[in-house]
Amino acid sequence: MILLKHVLVAIDFSPPSQTALAYGRALAQSFGATLHLLHVTEDLFRRPSPADPHAIKEAVWRTLNDCLTDADRQLRHGRALVETSDHPAEAIVAYAKEQSIDVIVVGTHGRSGIAQLLMGSVAKEVVRTAPCPVLTVRHPEREFVRPDREFAACRSGIH
Repeated sequence: MILLKHVLVAIDFSPPSQTALAYGRALAQSFGATLHLLHVTEDLFRRPSPADPHAIKEAVWRTLNDCLTDADRQLRHGRALVETSDHPAEAIVAYAKEQSIDVIVVGTHGRSGIAQLLMGSVAKEVVRTAPCPVLTVRHPEREFVRPDREFAACRSGIH
């Protein structure tokens, strides 16, 4: 028997991570598990930028928090967290270890060849190093999970 108490969705506001959120939400609902949303942002304080790093982080926080619905908070005990790291996969895996996550759901862009070599693959690194099972989801996904309106507010997120 599979028992899931904590479901982590790593979200970057891209279409694949929106799909991952739908899957993570469905898993948390089905198992009565806590839904964790994690966004990893790069360390903007170490880079020159015309924008205010505090304002950017606050905007990311608001967007991530908007991804959690009232149902997520009440039925799934939803939590949202923004971490700062230049190594997103390491931050995702560290959070999974600290919070005793039972499954990580992450979107993948499905890049291969030169694109993957140049950009890397957060999903691939998470799969390789995670302390628990990882469900990778591509967009558009197969119709295992019916589209829901709960993540519509999150669709316009920050890219």
